[in-house]
Amino acid sequence: MPKNLVIVESPAKAKTISKFLGKDFQVESCYGHIKDLPKNKLGVDIKNNFKPTYEIIPGKKKIVGRLKKLSQKTEQVYLATDLDREGETISWHLSQELNHKRAVRIIFNQITKKAIQDAVKNPGQINLNKVEAQQGRRILDRLVGYKISPLLWEKVRRGLSAGRVQSVAVKLICEREKEIEEFVPQEYWTILAEFALQRGKNLLEARLVQIEEEKAKIAGEAQARELAQKIKDEKYFIKELREEERRKFPHPPFTTSTLQQAAGSRLRLSAVRTMRIAQDLYEGQEIGEEGRVGLITYMRTDSVRVSREAQEEAREYLKREFGEDFLPPKIPYYKNKKSSQDAHEAIRPTSIWRTPEKVKGYLSRDHFKLYELIWRRFLASQMPEMVLRVITVDIQGGSYLFKAEGKRVEFPGFTLVYKERGEEEKILPPLKQGMDLKLKQITSRQHFTQPPPRYTEATLVKVLEEKGIGRPSTYAPIISTIKGRGYVRWEKGKLVPTSLGRVVNELLTRNFSTILNTGFTARMEEGLDVVEQGGEKWTALIGEFYEHFEKDLKKAERKMRDIKKEGLKVGKVKCEKCGGEMVLKFGRYGEFLVCPKCKNTVSPVKSTGIKCPLPNCDGEIVEKLSRKGELFYGCSKFPQCKFTSLYKPLNERCPHCDNPYLVIIKGKLTCPKCKGKVEDYLTEDLKLGDVLYRIARKRVREDEVAK
Repeated sequence: MPKNLVIVESPAKAKTISKFLGKDFQVESCYGHIKDLPKNKLGVDIKNNFKPTYEIIPGKKKIVGRLKKLSQKTEQVYLATDLDREGETISWHLSQELNHKRAVRIIFNQITKKAIQDAVKNPGQINLNKVEAQQGRRILDRLVGYKISPLLWEKVRRGLSAGRVQSVAVKLICEREKEIEEFVPQEYWTILAEFALQRGKNLLEARLVQIEEEKAKIAGEAQARELAQKIKDEKYFIKELREEERRKFPHPPFTTSTLQQAAGSRLRLSAVRTMRIAQDLYEGQEIGEEGRVGLITYMRTDSVRVSREAQEEAREYLKREFGEDFLPPKIPYYKNKKSSQDAHEAIRPTSIWRTPEKVKGYLSRDHFKLYELIWRRFLASQMPEMVLRVITVDIQGGSYLFKAEGKRVEFPGFTLVYKERGEEEKILPPLKQGMDLKLKQITSRQHFTQPPPRYTEATLVKVLEEKGIGRPSTYAPIISTIKGRGYVRWEKGKLVPTSLGRVVNELLTRNFSTILNTGFTARMEEGLDVVEQGGEKWTALIGEFYEHFEKDLKKAERKMRDIKKEGLKVGKVKCEKCGGEMVLKFGRYGEFLVCPKCKNTVSPVKSTGIKCPLPNCDGEIVEKLSRKGELFYGCSKFPQCKFTSLYKPLNERCPHCDNPYLVIIKGKLTCPKCKGKVEDYLTEDLKLGDVLYRIARKRVREDEVAK
């Protein structure tokens, strides 16, 4: 029987660690948390200083019993759970249940042979401040969920939940949707000109920026046409030619939030999927002859700090693979945000020599893509900056000033391994100050101002971090919960509030304004950080919170609007049977319209106003939701008509095949029948003397321009 028992959370982690320890060690998994607050009651004694009652989670008794028996036969127990608050609490609960005299805590930032063996040689004790911070968060969340959720069951429908952080996230999404709905697009025009150099065939494109030394503002087509008539009569020359050097510095290595943001925008991975893959890479993968090894450092962190050892290894790699030019004179240093706990390193590969090419054959597609992203971001962070030569050209003709800009990469720096948007070169033809130019073409282009974009998972994570709401370990669960509860739906990569989400948000915002205040939520998070540092007791923090919460709760119990009873007015939708005004209610299987007079119920239908394109069908295309809550479009005559589309239809005929509607795919107008791309602009070419004048009018799109 082995003398030592090592306990971790997951079998995958146990499998990797067991490889690095000898026959005197047995590595077992506790499969996550073993104890929690009870499922069917509050489990918090509010009158007794919020004392919690923990019990073994149903289904974990056999696991705890087995670990207890094993621990009784071993001399030493190593509690090797993750090094965040959750991991510390799991170790605390294990120590209570096992009650072993020689139970010690070991922590490590990466699962490699050296890291594990060093941890075993230097054991410590459980960090009770971390445990208290986790306990404080858990009790805060339990109080909010257990006290507000029954109210929502009573006033809206059964099965709903509220959360201290999740409800703030829903509020942000609802507020953004309101901004979009209230946004009024403003029309504006821009003017571009193409100039020919007097000698040669090279053309130079420039944008009108000033009229009589004032910023060019063009409100409509009539003004654009009038300006074009005047512009074509002027003589043009290069008034000024400026060159400057610009430096673009690399980003620091990933934290949890920046990894989720980059994986969302670059790899189209959800926050939950990103963290699941990162967990796999951290816990270990089989890599050929090397065997099972952890590929990245711990993935829940808010720090950009990197160990000296990893920095030296990166410098050695850069010197060997890229040469001295790509080795910065000093090791780069990145400053943490004020809110950072800096408890452990940034996310990086456990060895820079384990290149993406070397591990590609052993990883799934998504695991490889995420590992490659982490590897490249870390290596780039240790490289010198990119150097650009930017040339700005001012072109004058009478009272009109045009501007052109060119870019040339003088030294690629970190972009050799980590490309970013906006780094493309734009080479200008050879130019000299004072050079005469000949005007060849004028283009007037119509635009409309755009509303703020809906949140993606990546941009929501970014704003949650900026506002101090939640912490690295909570971002993915927050998004997963609000989607799972039906408060938001995923629509072509964007988070859109549902009717249910908006109703719940309105009720909570009106009745619990304090806890839904982003500033108050951020202060609670900061308070938990102070608890972790030993600067405050968690009971004091909960007491401050509950003082506000109890007042709001009592008021809400009396005054919260009863949507279950009253329904929600949705405009003048008349009942087909009695002519009464229908209201919206929410049931177990979704929302429905009901007549308060005759109790007639129907499913709500949102029409697009577009006739069904299938022959011999007089139905309309309407919005529908799949069983997974995803939006699609179908025919109002279903099941007689089986027409469906994943993409939003627009009431405009295809110029290529005369299909009665177009769809938007990745922001582009496309015909679903002939697959032809349709330009966003309708152009008209005119002649102004020997100058070509092109007018580009924006196609009227419902998603961009208000009717």
